[in-house]
Amino acid sequence: MFDTMTSTKIVGAVCGSLLVLLLAKWGAETLYHVGAEGHGEEHAQAYTIDTGADDSHGGAEAETVDIAAVLAAGDAGKGEKVFSKCSACHKLESGANATGPYLFGVVNRPVGTASGYSGYSGALSAVAETWTPENLYAFLENPKGYAPGNKMSFAGLKKSEDRANLIAYLGTIN
Repeated sequence: MFDTMTSTKIVGAVCGSLLVLLLAKWGAETLYHVGAEGHGEEHAQAYTIDTGADDSHGGAEAETVDIAAVLAAGDAGKGEKVFSKCSACHKLESGANATGPYLFGVVNRPVGTASGYSGYSGALSAVAETWTPENLYAFLENPKGYAPGNKMSFAGLKKSEDRANLIAYLGTIN
């Protein structure tokens, strides 16, 4: 009823099934891969379609924000909660790099100098020399728009208060 041949067939079926799943996963990743990370290729936009619309949003002037006042109103306690969005990729301990560089002492630290982190693209140092609160504020709003070509995949913090709170919290981590 349950002999060695049956056991061998069951083990073979399981191994064969796993092999088929691994090959299907590899094939799907190859077909549907979008980024250049880990594949040694650089992808660039092929062309831009000009729709004739200007970027001024109906002729209204862009709203100016008093960054100094916004940053002064930052609450480190609330910023600690906002940091939970960052903690998936960043650590607060000095030298503890993860997907992104550690953020210990990041406020007023030179850009691209987290020791032991080798994932910098160079796009950030082309835009800023130091992570001043103003530079952090602009970067956290839209990382890809602030420094095109950087490797941070996070879309940014849309609320001005969240950015100010996060910068206030990061300023206390020294």
